[in-house]
Amino acid sequence: MSAAETNYSKTKLSCFYSYLSMASAFSLPPILFVTFREMYGISYTLLGTLVLVNFCTQLCIDLIFSFFTKYFNIHKTVRMMPLLTSLGLLIYAIIPTLFPQYAYFGLLIGTVTFSVAAGLCEVLLSPLIAALPSENPEKDMSMLHSLYAWGVLSVVVISTIFLNLFGRENWMYLTVFLALFPLVASYLFATSPIPEMNISQSSNSEGMKKRNFGLALCVGCIFLGSAAENAMSNWISGYMENALHISKTLGDIFGMALFAVLLGVVRTWYAKYGRNISKVLLLSMIGATACYLVAGLSQSVIFSFLACVLTGCCTSMLWPGTLILMEEKIPNPGVAAYALMAAGGDFGASVAPQLLGVIVDQVSASHWAKQLGAAVSLSAEQIGMKVGMLTASLFPLLGIFLLIFIRKYFTKANRHS
Repeated sequence: MSAAETNYSKTKLSCFYSYLSMASAFSLPPILFVTFREMYGISYTLLGTLVLVNFCTQLCIDLIFSFFTKYFNIHKTVRMMPLLTSLGLLIYAIIPTLFPQYAYFGLLIGTVTFSVAAGLCEVLLSPLIAALPSENPEKDMSMLHSLYAWGVLSVVVISTIFLNLFGRENWMYLTVFLALFPLVASYLFATSPIPEMNISQSSNSEGMKKRNFGLALCVGCIFLGSAAENAMSNWISGYMENALHISKTLGDIFGMALFAVLLGVVRTWYAKYGRNISKVLLLSMIGATACYLVAGLSQSVIFSFLACVLTGCCTSMLWPGTLILMEEKIPNPGVAAYALMAAGGDFGASVAPQLLGVIVDQVSASHWAKQLGAAVSLSAEQIGMKVGMLTASLFPLLGIFLLIFIRKYFTKANRHS
C-alpha cells in the first residue's frame, strides 16, 4: 500500500461504514409499517406515501447536485451527512412517541430528513471513493455498494430479534438505537482527510457532446439496472406470499434475506476478484431477464422461488457496475455526473415497483385474468402477480440491447479519440 493510500485509509473506512449505517434509513421503515398501522391507525396508502416521499426526496437531492454542485462545500456536506441520518431517525421515533396524535407528521418529517442524508450518501460517497488513491478503484466501488446489502441484512436481523424480545410497542427504542450508528460515521469523517473531488466539466464543446452522450447512456443503463433490482426486492415478499402461497415468515427469511445475502456476496466477490465490468453487466442483464421470465411463466413453486432469489445474484452489480463502467469510459466524471447517475438509479427504483403495483391491480381486476386463472388453476391475483413479473423482465431485456450499444459506442469512440 502506498503512502497516499495509507493517509486515506481512514477516509475509506469512513465511507464504507457510512454506507453500512445508511441501510437503516431504507430497511427499517417497511419493517415497522404494520406496527404503525396498529398503534396509530395510519392507512396503508399513507404508509406507502412515506416510501414515495423517501425516493422523491433522494431524487431531488440528486438533481440539485447535478446542476448546482459548485455552490456546495463538498467537505462540510460529507461530514454533515451522517448527522442528518441520526436526526431523521430520532425525529421518526420521538414525535410519534410524545405526540401520538401527530404520529404521521413526525414520520413524514423524519422520512424527509433521513432521505436527504440518503440522497447525499448516494451522490457523494461514490465520487469520494473514486477520488481516493487506490490500486483497485473499481473493487473499492464494488465493496462500498456491497456494504449496503450487508447493512440491510443486519437491520432486518437486529429488528426481528428486538421486536420479538421487547414487543412492537417499543419500536421507538430500536429506532433510537439505530440512530446511534451514523454518529460513529460522523466522528470518522470529522477526523479523516477528505480529498478534493472534481466538480468541473470539460470546456471543449465537441468533447462535451461526446461526454454527455456517453453519460446519458450510462444513466439509462443504471435506470434499467436499478429498476430490475428494485422491482424484485420490493415485490419478492408479496409475490412469494400471494402468488406462490409461501408463508410470510418463510418468504421473508428465505426470500428477502437470501436476496440481500446474494446481493452482498456477489458485490463482495467482485470487489476481490472481479474484472471486465461491461461483460459482467451484460451477463447480469441476461440472467435477470431469464429469472423474471421463469418467475412469471413457471407454475412450479420451487422454480419460481429460485428465480426470485437468484434475481438478487443477477442484479447485484447493475447499480455499482454501471458506476464502474462510467468511470472507465468517462475520465474524471465529476460529482455532477455521479449525481445524475444517482438520479437515474433512484428514478428506476421509484418507477419499477410502482409500475408493478399498478399492473398487478389492473390485471387482477380484469375479466380475462379470471378466465385464464380458472383454466390454469390460479387465482386472478396470482395471474396479476405473474404478469407483473413478466412486465418487469422488460427492464433487464432493454438493458441487454442498451449495453450492446454502449459497448459498440465506446469502442468506436476510443478508436477515434
